[in-house]
Amino acid sequence: MWSIPVPIPDNPLRYTLVYLLESDSGPVLVDTGWDDPSGREILAAGVAAAGHAMSDIHGMLITHHHPDHHGLSAHVRELSGAWIGMHEAEAAVVRAVRDVPSEVWIGRMTRSMRAAGIPQEHLDGLSSWGDDSEGGPATLGAAVPDRELVHGESAGVPGREVRVMWTPGHTPGHVCLFLDEKPRTRLLSGDHLLPTITPVVSLYPENPQDEPTDPLGDFLDSLERIAALAPEEVLPAHQYRFTDAPGRVRQLLDHHAERLADLHSQLRDEPLTLWQAAQGMHWNRPWEELGFLARHLAVSEAAAHLRRLVKTGLAEAVTDEDPIRYHAR
Repeated sequence: MWSIPVPIPDNPLRYTLVYLLESDSGPVLVDTGWDDPSGREILAAGVAAAGHAMSDIHGMLITHHHPDHHGLSAHVRELSGAWIGMHEAEAAVVRAVRDVPSEVWIGRMTRSMRAAGIPQEHLDGLSSWGDDSEGGPATLGAAVPDRELVHGESAGVPGREVRVMWTPGHTPGHVCLFLDEKPRTRLLSGDHLLPTITPVVSLYPENPQDEPTDPLGDFLDSLERIAALAPEEVLPAHQYRFTDAPGRVRQLLDHHAERLADLHSQLRDEPLTLWQAAQGMHWNRPWEELGFLARHLAVSEAAAHLRRLVKTGLAEAVTDEDPIRYHAR
């Protein structure tokens, strides 16, 4: 197995670790990295360092649809004819994004955020973010997979013991890949489990007639499954490999328990809109210093935490208020 750090332009994460697994039918990539000229060049150089050409690639296992993980998949498939595997819940997001123009997608989000008390200046920034030139959601329009990755089943890497672990939370169809091989078991964890970073957990796309989603609840449940699996080594998509997956899981569970308790305490003091809740939560920098994208991610995180409080009966959303406010129960 090889790791190839494919750069992410203008991002503090710096790179995505793309993993190359040797197989009986040729190399299989786990994620592909951000699609730009530098990324294409570095991915090809990494594949060559492992002794292969891009045309040799047999398949791609995509942990989730974000462009720093799925961005180069279409390019790799064009060069090699390789198959692309993804969980069905994630493939549904890719299809939806491809089928819905970015201005429609942004319009839906703007309406829901206006109802959540988000000020006009942030909504104006959201509109410009939808432009392709700004690196917005239009970049999510990526290759549709042709294989389904099913939880608990083989990932289809010839000659390797690689099992799919469905770990929703960061996205609805995020998967980790468990290598049950000697000399040690390893987990390719994507963005689900990182050594020092807590991945963003935000509300999934949902239809009005559906039961409201609970992505934070999904994430916490997924963490428990990984802790029970107890891989001897974790190979994430960012930062560096590490051991003691159960210990890292405990840290993340404690982190979110503290955030939920703090948010519930604030709701007991007074009802809050989504925007107010986001401002009152603790971030790695003061709210006033957060740029547009950081604030947008903060609002997304706050929405998932509020939904979790509602799901567990600790809060309710009063939808006939304008804007919608959350009350403690």
